[in-house]
Amino acid sequence: MTAVTTARSNVVLGAVLLAVFVALGLVVRGSPGVVDDALRETIGGQWQGAVGTVAAWVSLVLGPPLPVITGVALIVVTVRLRQLDDPRTRTLLRVLILLVACRITSVVAKPIFARDRPRTYPDAFSYPSGHVASVASTGFALAVLCAWLYPHLVRLVSWLAVVATALAAAARVALAVHWLTDTVGAVLAVGGVGLLVGVALKLLPPPRGGVASAS
Repeated sequence: MTAVTTARSNVVLGAVLLAVFVALGLVVRGSPGVVDDALRETIGGQWQGAVGTVAAWVSLVLGPPLPVITGVALIVVTVRLRQLDDPRTRTLLRVLILLVACRITSVVAKPIFARDRPRTYPDAFSYPSGHVASVASTGFALAVLCAWLYPHLVRLVSWLAVVATALAAAARVALAVHWLTDTVGAVLAVGGVGLLVGVALKLLPPPRGGVASAS
Protein backbone atom coordinates (compact mmCIF):
# COMPACT_ATOMS: atom_id res chain seq x y z
CA MET A 1 0.00 0.00 0.00
CA THR A 2 1.46 3.36 -1.04
CA ALA A 3 1.78 6.34 1.30
CA VAL A 4 -0.93 8.21 -0.63
CA THR A 5 -3.36 5.30 -0.33
CA THR A 6 -2.61 4.96 3.39
CA ALA A 7 -3.16 8.68 3.91
CA ARG A 8 -6.52 8.48 2.16
CA SER A 9 -7.50 5.50 4.31
CA ASN A 10 -6.58 7.47 7.41
CA VAL A 11 -8.73 10.39 6.26
CA VAL A 12 -11.71 8.12 5.64
CA LEU A 13 -11.29 6.36 8.98
CA GLY A 14 -10.85 9.69 10.78
CA ALA A 15 -14.01 11.09 9.21
CA VAL A 16 -15.95 7.94 10.16
CA LEU A 17 -14.76 8.12 13.78
CA LEU A 18 -15.79 11.78 14.02
CA ALA A 19 -19.17 11.02 12.48
CA VAL A 20 -19.77 8.22 15.00
CA PHE A 21 -18.63 10.56 17.79
CA VAL A 22 -21.16 13.20 16.77
CA ALA A 23 -23.93 10.64 16.30
CA LEU A 24 -23.26 9.09 19.70
CA GLY A 25 -23.27 12.51 21.34
CA LEU A 26 -26.61 13.41 19.78
CA VAL A 27 -28.13 10.10 20.89
CA VAL A 28 -27.02 10.20 24.53
CA ARG A 29 -27.15 13.91 25.38
CA GLY A 30 -30.86 13.79 26.20
CA SER A 31 -30.85 10.72 28.43
CA PRO A 32 -28.47 7.89 29.36
CA GLY A 33 -28.65 4.66 27.42
CA VAL A 34 -29.33 1.21 28.84
CA VAL A 35 -25.66 0.45 29.48
CA ASP A 36 -25.02 3.84 31.06
CA ASP A 37 -28.02 3.46 33.35
CA ALA A 38 -27.05 -0.07 34.32
CA LEU A 39 -23.53 0.99 35.27
CA ARG A 40 -24.83 3.90 37.33
CA GLU A 41 -27.12 1.56 39.25
CA THR A 42 -24.29 -0.93 39.74
CA ILE A 43 -21.83 1.66 41.03
CA GLY A 44 -24.37 3.45 43.20
CA GLY A 45 -22.55 5.13 46.08
CA GLN A 46 -19.40 3.00 45.82
CA TRP A 47 -17.48 6.06 44.61
CA GLN A 48 -17.55 7.28 48.22
CA GLY A 49 -15.68 4.21 49.45
CA ALA A 50 -12.45 2.37 48.69
CA VAL A 51 -13.29 2.08 45.00
CA GLY A 52 -13.67 5.83 44.78
CA THR A 53 -10.38 6.42 46.57
CA VAL A 54 -8.45 4.24 44.13
CA ALA A 55 -10.27 5.77 41.18
CA ALA A 56 -9.50 9.27 42.44
CA TRP A 57 -5.77 8.50 42.55
CA VAL A 58 -5.89 7.02 39.05
CA SER A 59 -7.68 10.15 37.82
CA LEU A 60 -5.08 12.32 39.49
CA VAL A 61 -2.27 10.64 37.56
CA LEU A 62 -4.09 9.84 34.32
CA GLY A 63 -5.80 13.09 33.42
CA PRO A 64 -5.35 16.69 32.20
CA PRO A 65 -1.78 17.08 33.56
CA LEU A 66 -0.49 14.47 31.08
CA PRO A 67 -0.86 16.48 27.84
CA VAL A 68 0.34 19.61 29.62
CA ILE A 69 3.52 17.92 30.84
CA THR A 70 4.03 16.28 27.45
CA GLY A 71 3.44 19.56 25.64
CA VAL A 72 5.91 21.44 27.81
CA ALA A 73 8.50 18.70 27.29
CA LEU A 74 7.99 18.86 23.54
CA ILE A 75 8.42 22.65 23.57
CA VAL A 76 11.64 22.46 25.60
CA VAL A 77 13.14 19.75 23.38
CA THR A 78 12.01 21.54 20.22
CA VAL A 79 13.70 24.78 21.28
CA ARG A 80 16.89 22.92 22.12
CA LEU A 81 16.96 21.01 18.83
CA ARG A 82 16.27 24.21 16.93
CA GLN A 83 19.34 25.77 18.53
CA LEU A 84 21.34 22.79 17.29
CA ASP A 85 19.76 23.04 13.82
CA ASP A 86 18.55 19.46 14.25
CA PRO A 87 16.23 18.18 11.44
CA ARG A 88 13.97 16.56 14.06
CA THR A 89 12.79 20.01 15.18
CA ARG A 90 10.01 20.18 12.59
CA THR A 91 8.75 16.71 13.52
CA LEU A 92 8.49 17.61 17.22
CA LEU A 93 6.70 20.85 16.41
CA ARG A 94 4.12 19.05 14.28
CA VAL A 95 3.57 16.44 17.00
CA LEU A 96 2.98 19.28 19.48
CA ILE A 97 0.29 20.71 17.19
CA LEU A 98 -1.23 17.24 16.87
CA LEU A 99 -1.31 16.85 20.65
CA VAL A 100 -3.08 20.19 21.13
CA ALA A 101 -5.62 19.45 18.38
CA CYS A 102 -6.50 16.07 19.91
CA ARG A 103 -6.72 17.40 23.47
CA ILE A 104 -9.06 20.31 22.75
CA THR A 105 -11.70 17.97 21.33
CA SER A 106 -13.39 17.64 24.71
CA VAL A 107 -13.03 21.36 25.47
CA VAL A 108 -14.81 22.29 22.24
CA ALA A 109 -17.40 19.51 22.26
CA LYS A 110 -18.63 19.60 25.87
CA PRO A 111 -20.66 22.83 25.61
CA ILE A 112 -22.01 21.73 22.23
CA PHE A 113 -23.56 18.53 23.56
CA ALA A 114 -24.16 19.92 27.09
CA ARG A 115 -24.78 16.49 28.58
CA ASP A 116 -25.47 16.24 32.31
CA ARG A 117 -23.19 14.14 34.48
CA PRO A 118 -24.35 11.08 36.48
CA ARG A 119 -24.03 13.14 39.68
CA THR A 120 -23.36 16.71 40.75
CA TYR A 121 -19.87 17.83 39.77
CA PRO A 122 -18.12 21.23 39.46
CA ASP A 123 -17.71 20.84 35.69
CA ALA A 124 -21.32 20.54 34.58
CA PHE A 125 -20.86 19.00 31.14
CA SER A 126 -20.05 15.36 30.61
CA TYR A 127 -19.62 14.38 26.93
CA PRO A 128 -16.87 13.63 26.04
CA SER A 129 -14.62 12.92 29.02
CA GLY A 130 -11.78 15.40 29.36
CA HIS A 131 -9.67 12.99 31.40
CA VAL A 132 -9.95 10.23 28.81
CA ALA A 133 -9.32 12.71 26.00
CA SER A 134 -6.19 13.88 27.83
CA VAL A 135 -4.75 10.38 28.15
CA ALA A 136 -5.80 9.28 24.67
CA SER A 137 -4.38 12.41 23.02
CA THR A 138 -1.08 12.03 24.86
CA GLY A 139 -0.83 8.39 23.87
CA PHE A 140 -1.73 9.12 20.25
CA ALA A 141 0.84 11.91 19.96
CA LEU A 142 3.60 9.87 21.59
CA ALA A 143 2.88 6.88 19.35
CA VAL A 144 3.16 9.09 16.26
CA LEU A 145 6.35 10.65 17.63
CA CYS A 146 7.87 7.21 18.15
CA ALA A 147 6.85 6.16 14.63
CA TRP A 148 9.04 8.98 13.33
CA LEU A 149 11.95 8.95 15.77
CA TYR A 150 11.92 5.59 17.57
CA PRO A 151 10.06 3.04 15.42
CA HIS A 152 11.09 0.14 17.67
CA LEU A 153 9.06 1.66 20.53
CA VAL A 154 5.78 2.15 18.64
CA ARG A 155 4.23 -1.15 19.70
CA LEU A 156 5.14 -0.67 23.38
CA VAL A 157 3.97 2.95 23.50
CA SER A 158 0.74 2.07 21.70
CA TRP A 159 -0.08 -0.68 24.18
CA LEU A 160 0.74 1.56 27.13
CA ALA A 161 -1.52 4.23 25.65
CA VAL A 162 -4.40 1.76 25.30
CA VAL A 163 -4.01 0.49 28.87
CA ALA A 164 -3.69 4.00 30.32
CA THR A 165 -6.75 5.20 28.41
CA ALA A 166 -8.79 2.21 29.60
CA LEU A 167 -7.72 2.83 33.21
CA ALA A 168 -8.63 6.51 32.96
CA ALA A 169 -12.04 5.61 31.55
CA ALA A 170 -12.69 3.02 34.25
CA ALA A 171 -11.71 5.49 36.96
CA ARG A 172 -14.04 8.21 35.70
CA VAL A 173 -16.95 5.78 35.48
CA ALA A 174 -16.14 4.35 38.92
CA LEU A 175 -16.22 7.88 40.36
CA ALA A 176 -19.68 8.33 38.82
CA VAL A 177 -18.61 11.60 37.20
CA HIS A 178 -18.89 10.21 33.67
CA TRP A 179 -21.12 7.87 31.76
CA LEU A 180 -19.43 5.01 29.90
CA THR A 181 -20.43 6.61 26.60
CA ASP A 182 -18.58 9.79 27.61
CA THR A 183 -15.35 7.81 27.69
CA VAL A 184 -16.11 6.07 24.40
CA GLY A 185 -16.89 9.43 22.83
CA ALA A 186 -13.56 10.83 23.97
CA VAL A 187 -11.66 8.01 22.27
CA LEU A 188 -13.68 8.44 19.08
CA ALA A 189 -13.05 12.20 19.01
CA VAL A 190 -9.32 11.91 19.67
CA GLY A 191 -8.94 9.13 17.12
CA GLY A 192 -10.88 11.00 14.46
CA VAL A 193 -9.15 14.34 14.94
CA GLY A 194 -5.78 12.64 15.37
CA LEU A 195 -6.02 10.85 12.04
CA LEU A 196 -7.29 13.89 10.12
CA VAL A 197 -4.81 16.35 11.63
CA GLY A 198 -2.01 13.78 11.39
CA VAL A 199 -2.56 13.49 7.64
CA ALA A 200 -2.88 17.28 7.25
CA LEU A 201 0.44 17.76 9.06
CA LYS A 202 2.03 14.98 6.97
CA LEU A 203 2.74 12.97 10.10
CA LEU A 204 0.60 10.07 8.89
CA PRO A 205 1.60 7.74 7.51
CA PRO A 206 5.06 7.93 9.10
CA PRO A 207 8.13 7.19 6.98
CA ARG A 208 9.45 3.67 7.04
CA GLY A 209 12.44 3.44 9.30
CA GLY A 210 11.79 6.75 11.05
CA VAL A 211 12.60 10.37 10.38
CA ALA A 212 16.04 9.65 8.95
CA SER A 213 14.51 8.01 5.91
CA ALA A 214 12.34 11.06 5.26
CA SER A 215 15.12 13.62 5.41
